[in-house]
Amino acid sequence: MPSVALHRCAVSVADGNPLLERVYPARPRPAHTAFQRDRERIIQARAFRRLAGKTQVFTSRASDHFRSRLTHTIEVAQIARDVAQRLGLNEDLAEALALVHDIGHPPFGHAGERALDECLERHGLRFDHNLHALRICEHFEQRYAAHRGLNLTLGVREGIIKHSRDYTAAQHPELAPYLLDQRPPLEAQIIDLADEIAYLTADLDDGVESGLLEIRHIREHVSLFERSFTMVERMFPGSSEKGLFIETLQWMQNTLTDDLAVSTAANVAAIGATSLEEIRHHPTRLALFSPAVERLRLEEKAYLYNTLYSSPHLTLEHDKAEEVIKALFDFWIDDPQELPHGYIAKIAGEGLARVVADYIAGMTDSFILDQYALIKRAIRR
Repeated sequence: MPSVALHRCAVSVADGNPLLERVYPARPRPAHTAFQRDRERIIQARAFRRLAGKTQVFTSRASDHFRSRLTHTIEVAQIARDVAQRLGLNEDLAEALALVHDIGHPPFGHAGERALDECLERHGLRFDHNLHALRICEHFEQRYAAHRGLNLTLGVREGIIKHSRDYTAAQHPELAPYLLDQRPPLEAQIIDLADEIAYLTADLDDGVESGLLEIRHIREHVSLFERSFTMVERMFPGSSEKGLFIETLQWMQNTLTDDLAVSTAANVAAIGATSLEEIRHHPTRLALFSPAVERLRLEEKAYLYNTLYSSPHLTLEHDKAEEVIKALFDFWIDDPQELPHGYIAKIAGEGLARVVADYIAGMTDSFILDQYALIKRAIRR
């Protein structure tokens, strides 16, 4: 059971908490807490639905069984809520942050993000999916007659930008309202690690499903997998390798989740924190894996990068993603009148390069490939 101290460190939903504030007034719904309402707003957003058509590691064209950015997000939310519940934190806030954490990703996964960032860098700008997610939630979504954006609480908006990294007011003065001189609450701190837990197991699963990874090879190079597989073999003698593999992934996920909860609770106890303010003003983040499990995590992460993410098959996909995004970016930079009318209207206020990047970032994999095909035909004429 979590200690009373961790309950006291959780984000409260009591009246007067500034993290519950929204930019615009919202109609009262007494049966729902502020963060439950945020969760509903995120799930109903168009950008959230588009995650179903965006690459996690493998494109949806390869197999219906591979994770999309949406199914990955759901897995992260399940893990985050589990850890928050164990620690006595605000489960609704943790779940809302998990659901929104990847909403700013462009098509083609991290390869698409890198390509879009390189395009913008030529114009003195950068692409950051956390900051883009904030813009989606504050401005791009149109769900209400009275205002633009999802009108999320300050707690969720802060967590969107701070769950995986720290920003400074000197570098990003536009983010000054988001308490940049303070650590995020524990509910936000656990999101990045829940993300790690989700993909460390899921990418092994999809990698084996794709044929790019072999169970035997994983056992030889990933200590956490080998320890878990050996234990599962003893528990289920005579089971098929496939059955043992699936059970091993569940065992790994449980091991990582358990360690995150236990280690975070120990870190909070070690500094004697009994309030959110103490968490916010601690010099470092407190949601961490234990040193032993962190070493196992880094080992597996290096394995995935060296064997899966950099495999010739995925390298070809990444090269294609770069080609598509850069070609479309350059096409609309050279001929902005080919943009949809609503985006043309934004150019005067936001600049052409940012508007083109915003348009591309919102696309699904299939839509951007359709646009690429259309533009190639137009160029040939």
